[in-house]
Amino acid sequence: MSIKTNWFVMYTAPRAEKRVADRLSEKGVSVYLPMIEELRQWSDRKKKVKRPLFNGYLFVNTSKDRLWESLQVQGAVKFVNFSGDHATVREEEIDAIKRVVETGVSVEVSSTQIEPGEQVHIIGGPLQGFDGECIKKGNQDYFVIRIPSIHQTVLVNVPRKFLEVLS
Repeated sequence: MSIKTNWFVMYTAPRAEKRVADRLSEKGVSVYLPMIEELRQWSDRKKKVKRPLFNGYLFVNTSKDRLWESLQVQGAVKFVNFSGDHATVREEEIDAIKRVVETGVSVEVSSTQIEPGEQVHIIGGPLQGFDGECIKKGNQDYFVIRIPSIHQTVLVNVPRKFLEVLS
């Protein structure tokens, strides 16, 4: 009999996401920390740096009865929960985040409430094959990946020519 695991959302100490992920991995815990690369400008230079997609959060794939063990690593604060239930993220959402991060497309993370958009299928570009929703922001179209368990939304700019509206 296999034990049911879920992706739980762990809140970490500020700027400790990578250390916590590394410590959990060393203990054999399955962890996902989405990292994005961005160009930072200093007064004397520019440098590409990697940073977590979601500040203060990482995803831990474990069973509910083993959550406590994951909190024993330094820098782990708590698991996110709503109304007493631990927040979980569906496998499809984790896969979508992984694909977005792997393609290196430019992303924006928002914690503001975004109105529902039209349902679309992406027919071209690095995210080809995804179904989901699209919103217009300014004069640009953004593909929306919602992560309700942490009140975050990932916005990926997708040219209209790559979108097919689903009826």
